[in-house]
Amino acid sequence: MNYFRKSIHEMSGYIPGEQPPLGSKIIKLNSNENAYLPSQKALKVLREIDGEMLRRYPDPTAKQFRLVAGQVLGVPDDWIVVGNGSDDLLNLIVRAVGETGKQVVCPSPTYVLYRTLAEIQDAEFLEVPYPDDYQLPVDLLIAAQGAVTFVASPNSPSGTAISVADLDKLAKGLSGILVIDEAYVDFAENNALELTKKYNNVIVLRTLSKGYSLAGLRLGFGIANPALIAELNKIKDSYNVDALAYLVGAAAIADQNYKTANAEKIKASRSKLALSLKELGFDIWPSQTNFLLVRPPNGDSERIYQRLKVEGILIRYFNQPRLADKLRITVGTEEQNQILIQTLKGIL
Repeated sequence: MNYFRKSIHEMSGYIPGEQPPLGSKIIKLNSNENAYLPSQKALKVLREIDGEMLRRYPDPTAKQFRLVAGQVLGVPDDWIVVGNGSDDLLNLIVRAVGETGKQVVCPSPTYVLYRTLAEIQDAEFLEVPYPDDYQLPVDLLIAAQGAVTFVASPNSPSGTAISVADLDKLAKGLSGILVIDEAYVDFAENNALELTKKYNNVIVLRTLSKGYSLAGLRLGFGIANPALIAELNKIKDSYNVDALAYLVGAAAIADQNYKTANAEKIKASRSKLALSLKELGFDIWPSQTNFLLVRPPNGDSERIYQRLKVEGILIRYFNQPRLADKLRITVGTEEQNQILIQTLKGIL
């Protein structure tokens, strides 16, 4: 007997990347985690947490984090909403907007969670195909006029940049909400934060999982006009972010020098890894993230993914249209990247 809504029973849930046990010798290049440890200033806050903070419920608005983030980004704290990872905020947005008869729109291929969240809400879901060069199909997205339109910028899994000019044109042409998901912005050359001040229907999402090495903390935030933030605050869980997360997160986002230095190391490694893969015959998509989308010489991605797994290296394979002949590889440390290249040479 099925006890759940028909749409829930029939949908496929989001499948995250494999997660080996902590301390395993497996080289994990499948979930786009930062290759380096978090800021020592953030870890110091974690070590010295006051037990009283754990006895009490946390601040429901994570104000301490919002104040610090606002100072770093140059926005008032009431322009910020904080979530249990940026996925929490994606969920909030779809819950607030999505319903039967309302359309959730995004370019494709992109982050598959957008589809999952729309299906949960029984909202119509429309994917607008990216062209082969991954230039944003602005006019087609405007024509769709979604209740909410998601654009990952830079895009995942392609890693490609989205021009701010295209996002500006899209925001201007939409009557619904435009969500610009900047999960990988710390490795990119530009960002769309100014569009939140220009348009009332734009929300920019950020996460501390990638640039700040805090994927295990689960902390993300959105920046938008206070009127839009106020509507999301109506439906978020009362205490959706725990005290540890917003205190450690505040210390991490304040330590911009450390974050930027790590990002520069990863960008340099990204260039070296791309060159090494190209020398092995891989096609490489231009990336402004901490990962690469690549196509092996013969397009036999699933075989290579499985062989690497046997060798103790995890990367990401997507068995779906337009991606089945490709692989997504997180940029690791220099040592990890070298082991990957040497192992690939043996496989090829």
